[in-house]
Amino acid sequence: MIVDIQALPIMQRMAWLQHAIAPRPICFASTIDKDGNCNLSPFSFFNLFSSNPPIVIFSPARRGRDNTTKHTLQNVLEVPEVVINICDYSMVQQVSLSSCEYEKGVDEFIKAGFTKQAATTVKPPMVQEAKIKLECKVKEVKSLGEEGGAGQLVIAEVLNMHVDESILNEERTMIDQQKLELVARLGGDWYCKVDTTNLFTVEKPNTKLGIGFDALPVSIKSSAILSGNDLAKLANVHEMPFIDPSFNDDTLKHIIQYYSITPDEMEIELQLYAKKLLASDKVAQAWQILLALL
Repeated sequence: MIVDIQALPIMQRMAWLQHAIAPRPICFASTIDKDGNCNLSPFSFFNLFSSNPPIVIFSPARRGRDNTTKHTLQNVLEVPEVVINICDYSMVQQVSLSSCEYEKGVDEFIKAGFTKQAATTVKPPMVQEAKIKLECKVKEVKSLGEEGGAGQLVIAEVLNMHVDESILNEERTMIDQQKLELVARLGGDWYCKVDTTNLFTVEKPNTKLGIGFDALPVSIKSSAILSGNDLAKLANVHEMPFIDPSFNDDTLKHIIQYYSITPDEMEIELQLYAKKLLASDKVAQAWQILLALL
C-alpha cells in the first residue's frame, strides 16, 4: 500500500504521520504572556537537537481544522521563554486534560490540578509535580508555513535542569532510566509508557568497528532461524571470534552428542540455542556455539 501523503486532507495526513512516526516524547510547555497570564500545554512534536549549545525544539503547529494559532505560540512570541516539564506516567492524565482548548487567560495549572513553582531564571512557572523541568530561553521561532497544520518551530536553549532526586541512580550522578516512567505519544488516543518491563540495552559501536554482516560466515548469514537483530549482535564484535578450547557448555555437548548422526538437525538445534543466548545478550557464548558448525 502506498499512501499519497501530499494528496490527503490535512487531518488525515496528520493521522497517518502521527501513527507512523512514534513514539514521540512530550514537551509539557509552560509559557507566559506580556500581561503575566500563564499557559500550560503538551506538544508531541518535540525533541533534543543539540548538546552544545543545548537546544530543544518543539512545534505548536497551526491547527489543521481552522488554521488558528495556539496560546503557547502567541506567548513565546511575546515573552521568549519557556519551561519544558517532562511528562511521566504519574501525570499523563492531567497533562492530557491541560490540552483542552480553553479560552485565552484560563489557567491550565488550575484546570489540570498542577502546582506552580517559581523558576530560577525565566518568567514562566514550572510544574512542581514534574520530576524534570528544563528552563529555556527561546532563540528563534521558525515558521514552516501559514496554512493549517504548518509547524511553528520553537527553538529553545536549555539554561538549567531541575531533577527530582528520587529518579537519580545510586551514585546520584545521572538519571536512572528504570525509575523515570517516561510517557510518549503515538497516533490517535494511543500512548506508551517506558518501564522496566520494556527497557532493553543495545551496545553502541562508538569506538570500535563491528565486523559487519558481510564478514559473517555464509552458513550463519543465511540462517532461517537467526533474525536480522540476532545477526547484527554477532556482526557487532570487533574481530572474528575463534574457537576457545576452554569453552565448556553442557548444552552444547548434549546437542552434539544427541544429534551426531543427524547433522542437519544438529545445525538447527545449535542455531536455536545460539538464538536463545543472543536474546540474553550472551554474544560471546553464542559465537562459540555457532563456531562449532563451521
